[in-house]
Amino acid sequence: MARRKPYTKVIKRNQLRPEHVKGMGDVVFKGFNCLNSECREFIFFRKDQIDEEFNIVCPTCGFVLHSQGESVFYDYQLVNIHDNSIIEEGQFTILHDDYVHEAQEYKYCIICGTLKPLEFFDRHSARQSGRQGECRLCKTLYNSIKNQTRIIDQHREASEKRRLYGFLAREPAKIDAKAIYDKFEHRCFRCGRQLAYPEEGNIDHTLPAKLFWPISTGPTLLCSDCNNVKHGKWPSEVYSPSKLKRLAVYTGIQYEVLAGKPFINPEAVHWLLQNVDTFIERWIRYPDEIKRVRNLVLEMTGKDVFENAKIVPEFLKANK
Repeated sequence: MARRKPYTKVIKRNQLRPEHVKGMGDVVFKGFNCLNSECREFIFFRKDQIDEEFNIVCPTCGFVLHSQGESVFYDYQLVNIHDNSIIEEGQFTILHDDYVHEAQEYKYCIICGTLKPLEFFDRHSARQSGRQGECRLCKTLYNSIKNQTRIIDQHREASEKRRLYGFLAREPAKIDAKAIYDKFEHRCFRCGRQLAYPEEGNIDHTLPAKLFWPISTGPTLLCSDCNNVKHGKWPSEVYSPSKLKRLAVYTGIQYEVLAGKPFINPEAVHWLLQNVDTFIERWIRYPDEIKRVRNLVLEMTGKDVFENAKIVPEFLKANK
C-alpha cells in the first residue's frame, strides 16, 4: 500500500541542540563503570574508537582499561570439603577486553539531547547506528503533535493519571522485565507473535491498573496491538476459557479470579480508607481524578472514602 502523502509539517523554533550532540545521532558509545573498586565514575567511550589496541583512561581516578589488561578482585582456593585438600587455586580476574566488549551500548537522542541505552531507540536499518535518531519517547511526542492526536497537557494528564493509579496500587519501584519475557518465551500471550527484548512488547497489568491492581500481580507479555485490545479490561473480557487456564499457570493468579467478574483490589481500598487525607493532599491538583476514584470505590464496594477524611474541600464534593 502506498504511503499517504503528509498534509502537515512541524515548524521548529528555538530548538535546544547542545553542541556536544550535533552530528552525534549515529555515534554509538559503550558505557561502563570504572573497574577501580574505589571509583564510582561511569565512563562513556565511542564504540568506533575501541579497536584491538584500546586504552581507556578514567577521567576521575586515572585508572586505565586497556586491551589484554586484567583486574584481580580476589585470590581463591577450591577446596574438597571431605578432606580439605586444595583442588585448584588462583585469582579471580576480569579481562578488560571481556569487560568492555559486554558493556551496554548508548547513543544520543537528537531531540532531547540525552544519552540513552540503544534499545530506547526504534530500529532503522538505513542508519549507520541501526537505530533512529530520536528516542522512543521523543518520537511518540513528535508524532502526537504532527498527527494532531495529543497536546502536551494531555500527555501530562495521562502521565499523572498513570502515577495516581500506581500510587493507589502501591506499585513496586521496579519489576524484572527480562524474567517476564523469559517466562512467556518472548511471545505475545494473546497472538503468539515473537517479541525481541526489550524493544518489542509490552508488560500488561493482567488485572487492570484502573482497579488499583499493581503490575506485580502476575503480569502478562503482550505485543503492542494486543496490549491495546486488552488495555483496561478484565481477563475474562478478552481471553477464552482455555487461554484463561494457561494464563493462571503463567501468572499464578487463580483461574476463578481471571474468569470471574472485575473487582477492585481490596488491599488498595483498605489503604485508601486509612490514608484518604494523604491521598487528597497528594492529588489535589487533579480534582476530577479524585472524584473518579471516590465514585469507583463507592460503586464497586459501597464505601465512601470521604467519610474517613478530616477535611474535604467543597469542590470535591460537587457533582459526585
